[in-house]
Amino acid sequence: MSSLGRHHDPIVAIATAPGRGAVGIVRASGKQLQPLVDALIGAPLKPRQAHYGPFRDATGQPIDHGLALFFPAPNSYTGEAVLELQAHGGPVVLQLLLARCLEAGAGIGLRLAEPGEFTERAFLNDKLDLAQAEAVADLIDASTEAAARSASRSLGGAFSAEVEQLAERIVNLRMLVEATLDFPEEEIDFLEKADARGKLAAIRAAVDAVTARARQGALLREGLRVVLAGQPNVGKSSLLNALAGAELAIVTPIAGTTRDRVSETIQIEGVPLHITDTAGLRDDAEAGDEVERIGMARSWESIHSADAIVFLHDLTRLADADYQAADARIAQRLATADPARLLQVFNKADTGVSAGSDGRLLISARTGAGLEALRQALLKRAGWQAAPEGVFIARSRHVQALKQTAEHLAGAAAHASQADQALDLFAEELRLAHLALQSITGRFSADDLLGEIFSRFCIGK
Repeated sequence: MSSLGRHHDPIVAIATAPGRGAVGIVRASGKQLQPLVDALIGAPLKPRQAHYGPFRDATGQPIDHGLALFFPAPNSYTGEAVLELQAHGGPVVLQLLLARCLEAGAGIGLRLAEPGEFTERAFLNDKLDLAQAEAVADLIDASTEAAARSASRSLGGAFSAEVEQLAERIVNLRMLVEATLDFPEEEIDFLEKADARGKLAAIRAAVDAVTARARQGALLREGLRVVLAGQPNVGKSSLLNALAGAELAIVTPIAGTTRDRVSETIQIEGVPLHITDTAGLRDDAEAGDEVERIGMARSWESIHSADAIVFLHDLTRLADADYQAADARIAQRLATADPARLLQVFNKADTGVSAGSDGRLLISARTGAGLEALRQALLKRAGWQAAPEGVFIARSRHVQALKQTAEHLAGAAAHASQADQALDLFAEELRLAHLALQSITGRFSADDLLGEIFSRFCIGK
């Protein structure tokens, strides 16, 4: 992100979403914003108090009337001086205000903010750590109530506090190890008398517990990609409609009706499920035309990238040899997928066909029978557990960092088993575990990582 080299420039942006609204906000941040206050307000502003009046153009004429709020550094969102102009939410009005700010701030180098740059400055000025900064975007993007509440907890520092507690425990253990390395003449049996193994085991258990909760948080944020796969006319489109509670996909008895992927996001217990209905799978030679063949190719693309695959079968055709053979060919191709992702589901249970007693997951997309069992099975495939109130939002990178921490702690445990002869390697693994944890909160992060994270924010936040 180019702003990393320009974070001392004053910046300005429209902070509200595009379109018409009752109120629109133009926000500026920088070390010195007095020229903006003088040019647009023409009167002193008391810190953190709303001032109502005209916002003036270069000739002194009002662009609009609204509220101006000034937050002096460091007591602001970004840690710099912040000026907010709350005007009527028309796009033209806001663009005029933005242009006037850039005109009035030309002498101090005021420029348009880049995506996420206000929050980036909050991070750079130690108002937020990186996990909290990411939670800002996650709260804005939350697609379920559970995700929003979890993002709010992360923004409040719940996740960061747990990470910092783990880091502190690792640092304390490092201090004991390195002190022993510095004073070998003491001839202390460090591993026994300092209970290093016990301390390390407790830290590893704590990391595992936080990792489990972070995985739940990542599910809340990112959801589960579910693909409905199977032969034509097994009821995939009907199942999508039943799960979504809306007629999203066209349903007919004609094979090959679904030509392309149809997707919908639903939620189960607060977890977003991104469900994709795919074209029916059959041999290319049986496809009606080139469009259907392209649709089937896209179906396989979706299957390969899915977190969970619902392989849907038609109970009414299980006795049909040709149907069984086609199902077997699909199953053989699906066998290359991770078996943990595959869920065998049998549709049309409402027809009265005997389904046997082999523990099959039976549903009826027409009547809704068995759908709740299917929902729970999908959550189980995702590794979801009923969310306790304390779950915090997390990202894949957080889970990966915790995994790396656990791996380094496992390495430390292996060296600990060799007693004092491997204390230097023990200390090194603890150092690497500490660095992995610090990458979550941004204590140790590369600039390219920061650029990747903040470039995904909306402009004005």
